[in-house]
Amino acid sequence: MTYKTVRINPVSPAASRGSVLVIYTGGTLGMVYEATGNQLIPFEFEQIIEKLPEIQRLDFEITFVTLYEPIDSSNMSPELWIEIAGIIAKKYEQYDSFVILHGTDTMAYTASALSFLLEGIQKPVILTGAQLPIGIARSDARENFLTALEIAAATNDLAQPLVTEVCIFFNSVLLRGNRAKKKESSDFNAFHSENYPILAKAGVHIEYNLPYLAPQSKHKKLFVHQKMDARVTFLKIFPGISRDVVRAILNIPGLKGVVLETFGAGNAPTSSWFLNEIELAIGRNLLLFNVSQCDGGRVTQGHYQTSKFLQQVGVLSGSDITAEAAITKMMFVLGQTDDLNKQKKLMETPLRGEMSI
Repeated sequence: MTYKTVRINPVSPAASRGSVLVIYTGGTLGMVYEATGNQLIPFEFEQIIEKLPEIQRLDFEITFVTLYEPIDSSNMSPELWIEIAGIIAKKYEQYDSFVILHGTDTMAYTASALSFLLEGIQKPVILTGAQLPIGIARSDARENFLTALEIAAATNDLAQPLVTEVCIFFNSVLLRGNRAKKKESSDFNAFHSENYPILAKAGVHIEYNLPYLAPQSKHKKLFVHQKMDARVTFLKIFPGISRDVVRAILNIPGLKGVVLETFGAGNAPTSSWFLNEIELAIGRNLLLFNVSQCDGGRVTQGHYQTSKFLQQVGVLSGSDITAEAAITKMMFVLGQTDDLNKQKKLMETPLRGEMSI
């Protein structure tokens, strides 16, 4: 597939100190008002210096690649995650780092999915976006994009990248991608990471929280996975949930896995009908993964009587994983193996720092 490509070298003809590939998937950041001023439309990246003149002060080469059809992030899909991972795989040796421009609504899902697909990555992959389009005076797009570029190009004293994982940069903070959640729809401080420290804070200087960055390894090689199985769903527990609802969800034809969103530390109703439906689902080899509806804290199955049964029948504990990471991890794991025991082991094992044990 051919992608539209624009290359900028702000320091030309001098040699740049590195190269960043920017992948534009769509979203608010890349929008400007059309000539009539009535409608937002995607801008052409040939106009990037006009829209973002500060980019001329950077000292590394930037290449922009636009998906064949940029989308609203509400239309993001596993197929597009695999496509984006494939672009990174194809360009991995050619570029030092990667920035993905993405709509905010599903950014945490994409960051989580890419963290699983890009096994062994040793270069930065930074997702960012904006709450307001780049063509608006008060837009947060400029700071988010420029700082994401700087973080992607940052190296240590040995000229090695400081960041070697999939992250989200938004409103001055760098977060591990598979630990982030969108928490605000109308605030610039849109993303939070309740169960893992921030990786960097951008103020006058960018201060890195080095002990919490993914460790570098010269021996790891990038392996890009190309399969995800989307035959999964959420079952969010609420007071008054009916047997018909639970039964309908757990008996969806072809369903392979369910992320149970439970109360508090992994608690669920103890009604006999509910426990029976869960046990029947486990008996059909359905993969059930227990995550908390709370933003912070973790699932501790068996700590209360209301979660003891789930543990006994084989519901897997998601510990402190986010719902976004849980559902994308399940898609990833189901895409790797049909062996139920291997699936269970992978779900309960931290693969990319997405959960604690």
